[in-house]
Amino acid sequence: MPKLKFSNGDYCDQIGLGTWKSKPGVVGKAIESALELGYRHIDCAAIYLNEREIGEAIQQCIKRGIVKREELWITSKLWNNAHRREEVLPALKKTLADLKLDYLDLYLIHWPVAIKNSILNATLPEDYLPLSEVPVSETWQGMEAAKKQGLTRHIGVSNFSQKKLAGLLENCTEKPEVNQVELHPYLQQNELLQFCHAQGILMTAYSPLGSADRSEGMKRPDEPDLFADPVIQSIAKKHNATTAQILIAWHVHRGTAVIPKSVSPVRQKENLAAAAVKLDEADRNAIHKLDRHYRFITGKFFEIPGNGYVAIYDE
Repeated sequence: MPKLKFSNGDYCDQIGLGTWKSKPGVVGKAIESALELGYRHIDCAAIYLNEREIGEAIQQCIKRGIVKREELWITSKLWNNAHRREEVLPALKKTLADLKLDYLDLYLIHWPVAIKNSILNATLPEDYLPLSEVPVSETWQGMEAAKKQGLTRHIGVSNFSQKKLAGLLENCTEKPEVNQVELHPYLQQNELLQFCHAQGILMTAYSPLGSADRSEGMKRPDEPDLFADPVIQSIAKKHNATTAQILIAWHVHRGTAVIPKSVSPVRQKENLAAAAVKLDEADRNAIHKLDRHYRFITGKFFEIPGNGYVAIYDE
């Protein structure tokens, strides 16, 4: 399995398992099958509301001798309602309790958006806290404290644009080690990738397959289908691979981590096998031409009139 190397010498498998949209009653079995197949990188988040079941499954696999804790790379994310400095550690400790772990390998700020601590999903303008009141730099101080206390080995961000990353870099003691964002051939984000590489920030790709199973309310009419793209299909046929394997292999070649979600053992095995797919220069050049700056996850659900949050991605 190809790996990403962190500055302290730690390694993370490039292909991991995403758990967004993995439902209670299903996600535990998905974790067990993934670990049995050889996955060692699991991506979680408090707002997915399934960390307790994930924790149970991880502990069962450890007890059964399938995996040791030190062989795993477990990521989770700080939700928007815990952005004040004093709220970060309690939120992380809750995640650790749910996951039944003593530490995380990576903890991320999920979004550059702050809401009141008493709110889970903000629906009204008054549910939000302006970044002038709770700046990302304050949240980051809590993240740095969490790392110093050994509650997480690494810290980073998610859904941060180059502008927001640059702002954070000017106001931090320790810079983010990872930026997890939406990445796929239709949204290649080459400038952001170059910026992160220049800053020594690793990247993780979410929704690498287009997130077709997300809620209907998040979809737009006539949105494109990565699996139906003739270029991707042609490359898949050339390599005797699935279209998903080509999409995943593309991220491996780019030097990013990638976290496709699946609860099917068959699909999990196929996705993991993408590590063996070797795309040649012609393949990569053909995929490079597919970029259309298209987001499946637009962030528009945070842009409520009057809450002060517009242009989440600074575009």
